[in-house]
Amino acid sequence: MMSMNTQIQLMVAQGLQAFQTGNFDSANLILKRVLQADLKNLQALQILGLIRASQGNYKEAADFLGKAARINPNDASLQYNLAKALTDSGNNKDAITHHKKAVALAPNNPEAWLSYGKTASNLFRYDDAIAHYDKALSLKPDYAEAALNNGVVMYELKRYDEAIVYAEKALAIKPSFFEAWVLNGSALCELKRYEEGIAHYDKALSFNPDDAEIWLNKGSALRELRRYDDAIAHYDKALSLNPDDAEIWLNKGSALRELRRYDDAIAHYDKALSLKPDYAEAALNNGVVMYELKRYDEAIVYAEKALAIKPSFFEAWRNKGSALCELKRYEEGIAHYDKALSLNSVSSWLCGDLLHTKMKMCSWSGLPKSLENICGKVMVKEQVIHPFSLLSLNDDALLHKKSSELYVQSKYPFNPVLGIIPRHPKNQKIRIGYFSADFKIHPVALLIAELFEIHNRVQFEIYAFSLVRANDEMRGRLFKAFDHFIDVEALSGLEIAQMTRNLEIDIAVDLTGLTKDSVTEIFSYRAAPIQVNYLGYPGTMGADYIDYIIADKILIPVESQADYSEKVVYLPNSYQVNDRKRLISDRVFTRKELGLPENGFIFCCFNNNFKILPVTFNSWMRILQEVEDSVLWLLQDNSYVVENLKEEAQKQGINPLRLIFAGRMPPSEHLARHRHADLFLDTWPYNAHTTTSDALWTGLPVLTMMGKSFASRVAASLLNAIDLPELITNTQEDYEALAIELALNPMKLADIKLKLAKNRLTTPLFDTPLFAKNLEAAYLRMYESYQNDVQPDHILIGSKLS
Repeated sequence: MMSMNTQIQLMVAQGLQAFQTGNFDSANLILKRVLQADLKNLQALQILGLIRASQGNYKEAADFLGKAARINPNDASLQYNLAKALTDSGNNKDAITHHKKAVALAPNNPEAWLSYGKTASNLFRYDDAIAHYDKALSLKPDYAEAALNNGVVMYELKRYDEAIVYAEKALAIKPSFFEAWVLNGSALCELKRYEEGIAHYDKALSFNPDDAEIWLNKGSALRELRRYDDAIAHYDKALSLNPDDAEIWLNKGSALRELRRYDDAIAHYDKALSLKPDYAEAALNNGVVMYELKRYDEAIVYAEKALAIKPSFFEAWRNKGSALCELKRYEEGIAHYDKALSLNSVSSWLCGDLLHTKMKMCSWSGLPKSLENICGKVMVKEQVIHPFSLLSLNDDALLHKKSSELYVQSKYPFNPVLGIIPRHPKNQKIRIGYFSADFKIHPVALLIAELFEIHNRVQFEIYAFSLVRANDEMRGRLFKAFDHFIDVEALSGLEIAQMTRNLEIDIAVDLTGLTKDSVTEIFSYRAAPIQVNYLGYPGTMGADYIDYIIADKILIPVESQADYSEKVVYLPNSYQVNDRKRLISDRVFTRKELGLPENGFIFCCFNNNFKILPVTFNSWMRILQEVEDSVLWLLQDNSYVVENLKEEAQKQGINPLRLIFAGRMPPSEHLARHRHADLFLDTWPYNAHTTTSDALWTGLPVLTMMGKSFASRVAASLLNAIDLPELITNTQEDYEALAIELALNPMKLADIKLKLAKNRLTTPLFDTPLFAKNLEAAYLRMYESYQNDVQPDHILIGSKLS
């Protein structure tokens, strides 16, 4: 008869055999019986631990192996397996202790060092992890897994170039190493080397075509390249492999949003949320769609939903802030921007958004320091401010160029996906495409409407590409003015560019530039062989795919050409077109109903409030101080402006009641109320542009100070074209002195008004047919150069540059 020990040994042997042949159920049954007879049977505990680990039950595995390790603490293999089980169960802290024991007992085991490194990495002890992986590699130079894991650490540390080095080292050892191809692809994509990243993902897919994550990653790389249809196809493949992955639904939704398929995008974000109710990113992205649809209240609701899930979600704080600002709830918006910055101080463009919002309120506290900080960051190529916001804060044209280049390279770099435009035979007419989000009652349309009506139809065929739908009287007028009026609001930038190419547009004119609802993406695909920046944006686009900027010799002196990425087209008078058909209402306002005093001199400025800098406002207060009983009549965009500017006036000893604020009204009535003003005081460095034309069209003189940037020289350009150079000053002192002189010398001001009345319809500024002729001459020169295969160069129309 066998002894008890012999029976136990026999049962352990049977359990081991069952384990080795994969019969885990049988092994488990036998070894549990062993433990009933011998609670401290070392072999049974070890084998049961290994069984649990192989079944993914790491917590029980660690329990069995831990009991075994207490019995035999000097078994290196046992310490190693216990450490692995603890790591896999999420108990990294205890795992470290046993990894340390394992490598102390068997210091030449590379697998133990590798596992030790993984656990250290889980605890974010990256320096330790790297040291352990290096030790594994020193023991086993062809250890591809150790090289890969070092690459993973580098990736986590955002040291992507080093991650690539380690991934390539792993691939040199093991060319079929699927995970190394994936890591290399991901690191390349983080470096924005998307084409290379895609090639590595393709190699990974050749080894494992059923990996949904790689299809997702490749789809995201394609989305970054703005190949949205291809991206969606890859997301669909990923969903076919893993339909319950919320991240895939989210990413496909984002590609659909880029294609402006908003309903589909919302459906995909909702699906992601149904699969993962705490998916803050999906809630936020739904809010982004609502923001783009200008449904700001709903955007706020989704941002709040995201924040309820993830209170530290800085993108949600930012997006909610942006929506609040669009609703002119500026104080709340600023509070949300501040919160976002406290969570992520380097968030792209956010510092600029915050400052621009404060400028809309004329809230200037801390402005000098903020502006110095922002300009310094632009110089070192940090994504800190939108180029349009910088125009009103700084008069440095070179800095404006750097800002535009930085923004365009980040948002809309040149994309060759459509290939080179094949040179097509000359059409009977040159086809001009005008692209704008502002074909409605908007300053751009108010200036340019007549040009479209009088373009030479013998030489030109005129197309409108409207980015934003509208339903007002200006929209109706413009619809009739073009040969072809095409609404493209529902199309993506890529689809619009392809349409433009199919229509064989010769010259594409961007009337929006880097302003709200910009159309820049369209031009990044090279929508037409000739691409032009005109009117909507007073500065350079900073894009290598925009060939020309329309200007004049006042706006861009020859010595300033280097501050513009485009070649300059010099028109002979002013660059700014005007509409002679603009109606001035017959309505006769009284001073009382406009809130103006019955007597006294009326200075005015109807520029947007964000253009008012402290230096300008201080000048105005000094002018009021010298001109008794005068008032300053300003545009009121929001209630904060009234409160803040009156407070500033009080600080400077000016009665706040001398500031009068005008609400917005229909364009023709707005022009009519100009009759009650005596002198328009311009802002600096962002001048009155359309508002200068408004004033001069109504017979109101405009006093300006000319700076160095495009935006600060527009009023001078217009005054020069109407032959009133005496209203152009170059220093703050001259500006103030002339304003005071004109207010105190009624005869001199009357002479200027008389001259303005005489020049209004006899000088070039409001001669729209002359302007059209000059602009068309420029278009012909551009087209001739292109047809002769001559690279774009500066173009001069009319007289020589002085």
